[in-house]
Amino acid sequence: MDFISGEILYIDKPYGWTSFDAVKRLRGAIQRRLRLKKFKVGHAGTLDPLATGVLIVCTGRATRRIEELQAGSKEYVATLRLGATTPSFDLEKEIDATYPTDHITRELVESVLPGFTGHIMQVPPVFSAVKVDGKRAYKFARKGAEVELKAKPLRIDELELLSFSQEEIVLRIVCGKGTYIRALARDIGVALRSGAHLTALRRTRVGNARAEDCLSVDAAVAMIDNCPLEFPADPAAN
Repeated sequence: MDFISGEILYIDKPYGWTSFDAVKRLRGAIQRRLRLKKFKVGHAGTLDPLATGVLIVCTGRATRRIEELQAGSKEYVATLRLGATTPSFDLEKEIDATYPTDHITRELVESVLPGFTGHIMQVPPVFSAVKVDGKRAYKFARKGAEVELKAKPLRIDELELLSFSQEEIVLRIVCGKGTYIRALARDIGVALRSGAHLTALRRTRVGNARAEDCLSVDAAVAMIDNCPLEFPADPAAN
Protein backbone atom coordinates (compact mmCIF):
# COMPACT_ATOMS: atom_id res chain seq x y z
CA MET A 1 0.00 0.00 0.00
CA ASP A 2 1.11 3.55 -0.66
CA PHE A 3 -0.09 5.63 2.28
CA ILE A 4 1.79 8.75 1.14
CA SER A 5 0.35 8.88 -2.39
CA GLY A 6 -2.93 8.15 -0.66
CA GLU A 7 -5.16 5.30 0.47
CA ILE A 8 -8.88 5.36 1.28
CA LEU A 9 -9.87 3.07 4.14
CA TYR A 10 -13.43 2.09 5.01
CA ILE A 11 -13.77 1.73 8.79
CA ASP A 12 -16.67 0.54 10.94
CA LYS A 13 -16.51 3.11 13.74
CA PRO A 14 -17.16 1.56 17.16
CA TYR A 15 -19.77 2.78 19.64
CA GLY A 16 -18.41 5.37 22.07
CA TRP A 17 -15.51 6.45 19.86
CA THR A 18 -15.31 9.87 18.27
CA SER A 19 -14.40 9.96 14.59
CA PHE A 20 -11.13 11.59 15.66
CA ASP A 21 -10.39 8.64 17.99
CA ALA A 22 -10.52 6.29 15.00
CA VAL A 23 -8.37 8.58 12.85
CA LYS A 24 -5.83 8.99 15.65
CA ARG A 25 -5.49 5.21 16.08
CA LEU A 26 -4.92 4.66 12.35
CA ARG A 27 -2.56 7.61 12.04
CA GLY A 28 -0.44 6.23 14.86
CA ALA A 29 -0.22 2.84 13.15
CA ILE A 30 0.79 4.42 9.83
CA GLN A 31 3.38 6.65 11.50
CA ARG A 32 4.95 3.65 13.20
CA ARG A 33 4.97 1.66 9.98
CA LEU A 34 6.49 4.49 7.92
CA ARG A 35 8.79 5.63 10.75
CA LEU A 36 7.44 9.17 10.53
CA LYS A 37 6.73 11.57 13.39
CA LYS A 38 3.97 13.34 11.49
CA PHE A 39 1.57 12.13 8.84
CA LYS A 40 -1.65 13.48 7.36
CA VAL A 41 -4.79 11.39 7.92
CA GLY A 42 -8.38 12.65 7.88
CA HIS A 43 -11.97 11.45 7.72
CA ALA A 44 -14.90 12.25 5.44
CA GLY A 45 -18.11 12.86 7.38
CA THR A 46 -18.15 12.92 11.18
CA LEU A 47 -20.07 10.33 13.20
CA ASP A 48 -21.22 11.11 16.74
CA PRO A 49 -19.61 8.99 19.50
CA LEU A 50 -22.91 7.17 20.11
CA ALA A 51 -23.22 6.20 16.43
CA THR A 52 -21.52 3.30 14.63
CA GLY A 53 -20.86 2.42 11.03
CA VAL A 54 -19.14 3.63 7.90
CA LEU A 55 -16.32 6.11 8.42
CA ILE A 56 -14.16 6.92 5.40
CA VAL A 57 -10.52 7.57 6.36
CA CYS A 58 -8.08 9.11 3.88
CA THR A 59 -4.28 9.08 4.10
CA GLY A 60 -1.59 11.27 2.57
CA ARG A 61 -2.57 12.94 -0.70
CA ALA A 62 -5.97 11.22 -0.65
CA THR A 63 -7.01 13.72 2.06
CA ARG A 64 -7.53 16.12 -0.85
CA ARG A 65 -10.59 14.03 -1.74
CA ILE A 66 -12.33 14.42 1.63
CA GLU A 67 -14.73 17.12 0.43
CA GLU A 68 -15.67 15.01 -2.59
CA LEU A 69 -16.17 11.83 -0.57
CA GLN A 70 -18.27 13.37 2.20
CA ALA A 71 -20.57 14.92 -0.39
CA GLY A 72 -21.87 11.45 -1.31
CA SER A 73 -25.31 10.31 -0.15
CA LYS A 74 -25.46 8.54 3.22
CA GLU A 75 -27.73 5.80 4.53
CA TYR A 76 -28.59 5.31 8.20
CA VAL A 77 -30.69 3.02 10.34
CA ALA A 78 -31.99 5.03 13.29
CA THR A 79 -33.91 3.97 16.39
CA LEU A 80 -36.14 6.64 17.96
CA ARG A 81 -37.74 6.41 21.38
CA LEU A 82 -41.12 8.10 21.33
CA GLY A 83 -42.69 10.06 24.16
CA ALA A 84 -39.50 11.53 25.65
CA THR A 85 -36.92 14.18 24.79
CA THR A 86 -33.38 14.97 25.85
CA PRO A 87 -31.42 18.25 25.47
CA SER A 88 -28.97 16.55 23.08
CA PHE A 89 -31.75 14.69 21.16
CA ASP A 90 -29.94 11.40 21.90
CA LEU A 91 -28.60 9.43 24.88
CA GLU A 92 -25.78 11.87 25.67
CA LYS A 93 -28.12 13.70 28.07
CA GLU A 94 -30.82 12.50 30.44
CA ILE A 95 -34.53 12.72 29.59
CA ASP A 96 -35.86 16.21 30.34
CA ALA A 97 -39.54 15.81 29.39
CA THR A 98 -42.10 13.10 28.64
CA TYR A 99 -45.15 13.15 26.39
CA PRO A 100 -48.17 10.94 25.62
CA THR A 101 -47.88 8.28 22.91
CA ASP A 102 -51.30 6.61 23.11
CA HIS A 103 -52.45 8.48 20.01
CA ILE A 104 -49.48 7.42 17.87
CA THR A 105 -50.28 4.75 15.28
CA ARG A 106 -48.28 3.29 12.41
CA GLU A 107 -50.59 5.19 10.06
CA LEU A 108 -49.81 8.47 11.82
CA VAL A 109 -46.06 7.87 11.57
CA GLU A 110 -46.32 6.97 7.89
CA SER A 111 -48.40 10.09 7.25
CA VAL A 112 -45.82 12.50 8.74
CA LEU A 113 -42.65 10.98 7.22
CA PRO A 114 -43.22 12.36 3.68
CA GLY A 115 -43.05 15.86 5.16
CA PHE A 116 -39.38 15.24 5.93
CA THR A 117 -38.31 14.09 2.47
CA GLY A 118 -36.95 16.19 -0.36
CA HIS A 119 -35.31 19.57 0.21
CA ILE A 120 -36.11 20.73 3.75
CA MET A 121 -34.84 23.17 6.36
CA GLN A 122 -33.40 21.83 9.62
CA VAL A 123 -32.19 23.56 12.79
CA PRO A 124 -29.00 21.76 13.94
CA PRO A 125 -28.76 20.47 17.53
CA VAL A 126 -27.16 22.84 20.03
CA PHE A 127 -24.98 19.89 21.05
CA SER A 128 -23.20 19.87 17.69
CA ALA A 129 -20.01 21.09 16.02
CA VAL A 130 -21.81 23.94 14.23
CA LYS A 131 -19.86 27.16 14.78
CA VAL A 132 -21.35 30.11 16.68
CA ASP A 133 -19.18 33.24 16.87
CA GLY A 134 -16.19 31.11 15.87
CA LYS A 135 -16.74 28.46 18.55
CA ARG A 136 -18.44 25.06 18.43
CA ALA A 137 -22.06 25.19 19.57
CA TYR A 138 -21.62 22.23 21.93
CA LYS A 139 -19.07 24.21 23.96
CA PHE A 140 -21.74 26.81 24.75
CA ALA A 141 -24.43 24.17 25.32
CA ARG A 142 -22.33 22.16 27.78
CA LYS A 143 -21.83 25.30 29.86
CA GLY A 144 -25.60 25.85 29.96
CA ALA A 145 -25.45 28.94 27.73
CA GLU A 146 -28.35 29.77 25.42
CA VAL A 147 -27.48 29.04 21.78
CA GLU A 148 -29.63 30.08 18.84
CA LEU A 149 -28.89 28.25 15.60
CA LYS A 150 -30.35 29.06 12.19
CA ALA A 151 -32.13 26.52 10.03
CA LYS A 152 -30.04 25.12 7.18
CA PRO A 153 -31.15 23.57 3.87
CA LEU A 154 -30.55 19.87 3.34
CA ARG A 155 -31.86 16.94 1.35
CA ILE A 156 -33.48 13.70 2.51
CA ASP A 157 -34.02 11.27 -0.37
CA GLU A 158 -35.67 8.33 1.40
CA LEU A 159 -37.35 7.82 4.76
CA GLU A 160 -38.67 4.31 5.39
CA LEU A 161 -40.38 2.97 8.51
CA LEU A 162 -38.76 -0.39 9.29
CA SER A 163 -40.57 -1.16 12.55
CA PHE A 164 -43.20 0.44 14.77
CA SER A 165 -44.45 0.41 18.33
CA GLN A 166 -45.94 3.22 20.40
CA GLU A 167 -42.68 3.43 22.33
CA GLU A 168 -40.15 3.06 19.51
CA ILE A 169 -39.74 3.31 15.75
CA VAL A 170 -36.86 2.28 13.49
CA LEU A 171 -36.19 4.25 10.31
CA ARG A 172 -34.00 3.80 7.25
CA ILE A 173 -32.81 7.20 6.06
CA VAL A 174 -30.99 8.16 2.86
CA CYS A 175 -29.82 11.76 2.95
CA GLY A 176 -27.30 14.29 1.75
CA LYS A 177 -24.45 16.06 3.49
CA GLY A 178 -25.15 18.04 6.66
CA THR A 179 -28.17 16.10 7.91
CA TYR A 180 -28.39 15.68 11.68
CA ILE A 181 -30.34 12.50 12.39
CA ARG A 182 -30.72 13.63 16.03
CA ALA A 183 -32.47 16.78 14.84
CA LEU A 184 -34.64 14.72 12.53
CA ALA A 185 -35.70 12.62 15.55
CA ARG A 186 -36.62 15.82 17.41
CA ASP A 187 -38.69 17.11 14.50
CA ILE A 188 -40.49 13.82 13.92
CA GLY A 189 -41.43 13.78 17.61
CA VAL A 190 -42.96 17.24 17.26
CA ALA A 191 -44.81 16.23 14.09
CA LEU A 192 -46.29 13.27 16.00
CA ARG A 193 -47.57 15.68 18.68
CA SER A 194 -45.27 14.03 21.17
CA GLY A 195 -41.52 13.91 21.69
CA ALA A 196 -38.70 11.71 20.44
CA HIS A 197 -34.98 11.19 20.76
CA LEU A 198 -32.37 8.99 19.14
CA THR A 199 -31.38 5.83 21.01
CA ALA A 200 -29.30 4.09 18.32
CA LEU A 201 -27.77 5.11 15.01
CA ARG A 202 -25.80 3.13 12.46
CA ARG A 203 -24.45 4.57 9.21
CA THR A 204 -24.78 1.74 6.72
CA ARG A 205 -23.49 3.49 3.61
CA VAL A 206 -21.52 6.53 2.40
CA GLY A 207 -21.53 6.81 -1.38
CA ASN A 208 -20.61 3.32 -2.59
CA ALA A 209 -18.95 2.31 0.71
CA ARG A 210 -21.15 -0.09 2.70
CA ALA A 211 -20.87 -1.22 6.31
CA GLU A 212 -20.43 -4.86 5.29
CA ASP A 213 -17.29 -3.87 3.36
CA CYS A 214 -15.71 -1.99 6.29
CA LEU A 215 -12.87 -3.07 8.57
CA SER A 216 -12.94 -2.80 12.33
CA VAL A 217 -10.34 -0.43 13.75
CA ASP A 218 -8.30 -3.38 15.05
CA ALA A 219 -8.43 -5.14 11.67
CA ALA A 220 -7.35 -1.94 9.90
CA VAL A 221 -4.40 -1.53 12.28
CA ALA A 222 -3.40 -5.17 11.69
CA MET A 223 -3.58 -4.58 7.93
CA ILE A 224 -1.38 -1.49 8.24
CA ASP A 225 1.13 -3.40 10.35
CA ASN A 226 1.39 -6.29 7.89
CA CYS A 227 0.59 -5.04 4.39
CA PRO A 228 3.39 -4.77 1.77
CA LEU A 229 4.52 -1.20 1.16
CA GLU A 230 5.12 0.20 -2.29
CA PHE A 231 8.16 2.19 -1.17
CA PRO A 232 10.89 1.81 1.50
CA ALA A 233 9.54 2.08 5.06
CA ASP A 234 12.44 4.40 5.94
CA PRO A 235 12.33 7.49 3.66
CA ALA A 236 16.06 7.93 4.33
CA ALA A 237 16.66 4.72 2.40
CA ASN A 238 15.66 6.43 -0.89
